[in-house]
Amino acid sequence: QVQLLESGGGLVQAGGSLNLSCAASGGTFSSYVMGWFRQAPGKEREFVAAISRRGFSTYYADSVKGRFTISRDNTKNTVYLQMNSLKPEDTAVYSCATKRGPTTSYYVVGVYDYWGQGTQVTVSS
Repeated sequence: QVQLLESGGGLVQAGGSLNLSCAASGGTFSSYVMGWFRQAPGKEREFVAAISRRGFSTYYADSVKGRFTISRDNTKNTVYLQMNSLKPEDTAVYSCATKRGPTTSYYVVGVYDYWGQGTQVTVSS
């Protein structure tokens, strides 16, 4: 069983920045692909970013490419999401997720094994 705890959400003005963290416990962190997803009110959960097990490969949704950066520290069992140039449409609950072993379907909600509770990000205009 893997537990995930997100932090770093909050209220920020458009154009501002936030850095989300997701701390994992209960498993072998370096063996997991890590992903960030978000869900806005009335919308389905959508892929934001993912990072390979050793951090050599990163993947982004087109809507955040160039503004968000995903990274991980396997010594701290933590994955990060640096969000810059935030827009009101980035407002959502952001959740991290783990996938044991490799995958090419990093953008698919259903391939992930464990999920955190999420952290609210609100961007005001």
